[in-house]
Amino acid sequence: MKTSFNISILGGRGYVGQEIIKIINNHPNFFISDIYSKTSQGKLVDDYTKTKSLTYKLLDSPDKLDFTDIDIVIMALSNNESSNYIKSIEEHDSNIIIIDISADYRFDDGWAYKLPEVSAQTKDKRISNPGCYASAIQFSLFPIKHLIDGKVSCMGISGYSGAGATPNEKNDPNNLEGNIIPYSLSGHIHEKEVMKHCYEKISFSPHVANFFRGILITSHIQLTKKSSSSEIYDLYKSFYKDKKLIQVIKEIPMINKVSNSHYVSIGGFEVDESGYGLTVCCTLDNLLKGAATQVIQNLNHACNLDQLTGINYE
Repeated sequence: MKTSFNISILGGRGYVGQEIIKIINNHPNFFISDIYSKTSQGKLVDDYTKTKSLTYKLLDSPDKLDFTDIDIVIMALSNNESSNYIKSIEEHDSNIIIIDISADYRFDDGWAYKLPEVSAQTKDKRISNPGCYASAIQFSLFPIKHLIDGKVSCMGISGYSGAGATPNEKNDPNNLEGNIIPYSLSGHIHEKEVMKHCYEKISFSPHVANFFRGILITSHIQLTKKSSSSEIYDLYKSFYKDKKLIQVIKEIPMINKVSNSHYVSIGGFEVDESGYGLTVCCTLDNLLKGAATQVIQNLNHACNLDQLTGINYE
């Protein structure tokens, strides 16, 4: 059985790409052969010490990239940029495992959408990694999908790293100072993602705040069955009992407790006086468990490794 895998990363200079590099640097089975960037050609890859001379190659047109002896390609590009590169990879070798971090294939039934702790454990070579907000919402809803009545309303707050590294109004320090910025008030792509893969009747409003990393989702849910907070807590605890990266707690989870970690924290289970209205909160690090950590979990599974190989979470 193969135990060593050569990886090519397309778009490794973004925030998520940098987190992926750090994890792979401590992974016993994964090795970066090539890493491509539009802006950093020739610069050393600082956080990768397995090959101290590894430098960024120019992310050029797809036909100029070399995928010889590559087992895995990680697509860390912006939305709507992956397809031409993927076509080139498949023409070179259709057996290469491809995982795409963008939203480009999250609605494509030819790709496997993989939220590691809840998705079917199939072996796939074309993997679509879930979005950060969508991950937190789905972790909040899956344990009680069978009890949800009607529409779920979710409010999300993210650190400004979620707005990317390219300067824009959502990561502008002057705009963020003393401020929380709502955006995409309807039809956010992560809302559509949850509707396709978890629960259809949902509304979601994202906000960006003046801290760097982390996400909080607060979900308001109507239940079909009268329940107590302790009964709901027990349902979540049972659902995630063997999932080492999912923490189910009774208190309200805090962003600063999961920032820079691989954990999801779900808690604050409050049921209103009627017994039918539930509020639940979920926090995770948008760059790690909302992105890079799940990339590694999904690739581990695709390569017949333990899902948490290389993910230092103790």
